Amino acid sequence: MKAVGTYLIITPKKDLAEKTKGGLILREKDREDIRYKQAVVESVGIEVKGVEIGDIICYDKIAGDQIEINKSMYTVIKESDVVIVL
Repeated sequence: MKAVGTYLIITPKKDLAEKTKGGLILREKDREDIRYKQAVVESVGIEVKGVEIGDIICYDKIAGDQIEINKSMYTVIKESDVVIVL
């Protein structure tokens, strides 16, 4: 599998549960104050600059589309959706 142009193929990191002071357990996707998610880059298009395969990135949680390849789920995002390379 190979990304083209300015696209990246990523694997989002698993949602981590967090316990509140009141004892509630919230998953990351249940928290409205978190706008960005972390992911591992699986493939990078030829026009993408500053991001390499294996990098951990932060991207807008509403960005991208899901795709299933060989029974594994991936997300395809645009280079412009990346906000941080860790």
